[in-house]
Amino acid sequence: MSTQRTAEVVRNTNETQIRVAINLDGTGRQSLNTGVPFLDHMLDQIARHGLIDIDIEAKGDLHIDGHHTVEDVGITLGQAVAKAIGDKSGIRRYGHAYVPLDEALSRVVIDFSGRPGLEFHVPFKRSMIGSFDVDLTHEFFQGFVNHALITLHVDNLRGENAHHQCETVFKAFGRALRMAAERDPRAAGTIPSTKGSL
Repeated sequence: MSTQRTAEVVRNTNETQIRVAINLDGTGRQSLNTGVPFLDHMLDQIARHGLIDIDIEAKGDLHIDGHHTVEDVGITLGQAVAKAIGDKSGIRRYGHAYVPLDEALSRVVIDFSGRPGLEFHVPFKRSMIGSFDVDLTHEFFQGFVNHALITLHVDNLRGENAHHQCETVFKAFGRALRMAAERDPRAAGTIPSTKGSL
């Protein structure tokens, strides 16, 4: 059970070239270079609060906008998590977290269900955070969910500052992911599903 769960995924398209390496049993170490500074800031939250080592290098068509880069980083990170988690034996499967930041409060709930599903309810108070289009937050999580094969519920319960709203979402996501992926010593070797597989 001491074996660390790691994965590396490379995704190359005409729009983006991305490499993601993760360690689900890490310490929160990160090296992030997506070309989208605010995305790097949010990925740092996942690493630190999820205690996941994350190494991401991305080159994308940022001369157009950040859409392809942000979405494809979500896709590739989702693929890496799916690869690292393996057959999901012995994990807790479910994870949740509430995270505040000043006036903002978000809740994230995760199920390593083997089925992609996203409920995303974040009423951002403005459309841009610096040069970052807040719509790309949804695109990141949709890409992640589709390829990690998880069910994800994201709810910003309150907030007036869009930066705070977004940051609480990513921090809560990191915490919930950490809980759901955690090995449960009482469930060693078992699949947490009546179906016998996830």
